This record gives sequence, structure tokens and C-alpha cells, in this order.
Amino acid sequence: MAKERHGKSKVKSGSKDNGGKKPFNKKKSFEGKKPFDGKKSSDGERSFEGKKPFDGKKPNYRKKSTAPKAKSSSNPNEIRLNKYISNSGICSRREADMHISIGSVTVNGKVITEMGYKVQLNDEVRFDGRIINPEKIEYVLLNKPKGFLVTTKDEKDRKTVMDLVATATKSRIVPVGRLERQSTGLLLFTNDGELARKLTDPSQRVRKIYHVELDRNISQADFNKIKDGVNIRGNVFEVDEISWIHGASKREVGIKVSSGSNGLVKAIFEHLSYTVARLDRVLFAGLTKKDLPRSNWRHLTAQEVINLKNL
Repeated sequence: MAKERHGKSKVKSGSKDNGGKKPFNKKKSFEGKKPFDGKKSSDGERSFEGKKPFDGKKPNYRKKSTAPKAKSSSNPNEIRLNKYISNSGICSRREADMHISIGSVTVNGKVITEMGYKVQLNDEVRFDGRIINPEKIEYVLLNKPKGFLVTTKDEKDRKTVMDLVATATKSRIVPVGRLERQSTGLLLFTNDGELARKLTDPSQRVRKIYHVELDRNISQADFNKIKDGVNIRGNVFEVDEISWIHGASKREVGIKVSSGSNGLVKAIFEHLSYTVARLDRVLFAGLTKKDLPRSNWRHLTAQEVINLKNL
């Protein structure tokens, strides 16, 4: 008996003799079988008809929000008033709502206290009486060449100064004042409406200097007439100062004015029977052409902006 016992093949530890049957596979095979279709079984168990079969993923018990989604504005030129104020750099949107509620903000002259009020980008918005702008305030100085119109758009598709400063900023800047198409020199661009109005207000007497080249030498008598004031159709036009250009011919003079435009300077010489061959603005409100070649532009420094606002 002992020999027979020792002659038997040993079964590995942990295994069972299945009597010739296939070993149990932990992974059940459902190959060829139809997935559960949710219909009642013969023993009357609960039906899951209409429900998705279990896919092994954990269920999400979070409740879906039933609140309607806020619709985005379809008008790209429209913006919420609190965002408009926040973009201008005055305060946060939350603080802007507080200022709106107490009546600190006006739109086109009307006090607005409504939360969520929307404005157009071209509306006049004032905060505590001061005009604000939702874009970054920019100040760009151009040394204008000949042949460019000083306008933001031309119906005849001619060249404008906006073509020259197209890459200066993404903000919508406009020229301050005017220069004739064939005139050259300094031209300021900004989206600071308050400063632009100040610099073009005749009562502010903003100083400008023009380098004028004529078709012929100017006589001493005409030089003195301009210095004393020229009467044109009953109106006396005066300049602050007139001087010869050092080292140049008598055809060239410098004219300083603090009222009027380059059109006035041209009108004075044409009244005295001279033709203006070249008119170049070399100084505007304390800004000069130093290190600014023709057709080039630059941003004003912080100190230059302060100087303009303190004029």
C-alpha cells in the first residue's frame, strides 16, 4: 500500500484534481452569448427594459444644472458697463457695479444705475465726470511725409496717415489736429479724447513751430508785415514769432504760432503773393522731431504724456 501511495503522481500544492475536466478560468467567457436585453426573466425578476446595460463605469450622481446658459452678445461693439469701466483701469468689475449703483457713471450724459447695462464702444462714458476709455490709452507721434491725407478713412482709397501707424498699436487711435496732404512733420495720434480736445482747443494756445520754404526770397518789408500781423479780408492774423533759418537762404523762415493751423500759415504767405514750396511742422506742444526720421513713428514717453496733460 505504501508503495502504491508513493507511486502516485503528486498534485501540486494548492491545485485540485478535476477528474479530467478543464481547469476553472476566473475570467468567464461570454463569447457568442447575447448581452442582457433588460427583458423579464422567467422567474419574474425586475425588468430593466429601456435602461442602458451596465458599462463598468461609476455612475455620476451630480445633478445637472437646469439654469439657462447666458447668451453671448452677438454685437462685437457692445460691452457690459462694468467691464467697460474695468478695462479702462479704474477698478475691478465688482467695484464698478458698486459705483454704477450709486450713480457715479453716465452714458451719453444719462446716469446709469442698472446692473448688466450694455454700452456701445463709441458711447461717451464718464466716471465721476471724467471720460473713460475701455482700451489702453496710447500716444503715438508720427513724422508725416508728403502725399498722405490726415483722415481715418478716404472714400477715394487714397493714402492716409493711418496706413503709416497701422502697426503702432491695436487701440483705435486718431490724429490730433490736421496737416495738409503735402505738408510734413509732427502729427500726434491718440485715443485719449480728453487730451485730444485740449490740444485742439484754440483757447489752450498750444505752441507749434513750422519750417516754411517759399518759392522766392522773402523781403524785409513782408517779413515785418508778418511780424506785426497781416490783415486778410478784414481779419488780422498774427504769429507769435517769425525768424530766418540759420545758415539757410532768405526763402526759408521759421514761424511760431499758438493758435490756428498750418492752413493759417499758408494763407498768410499766399496773401503776400508767395507760394509755399514746403511746410514742415518741427514742434508740436513741446514735442520735437529729434531721432524721428520722416515716415517713422514712436510712442511717447511717460514724461512726455505728463507734460502734455500739464500744458
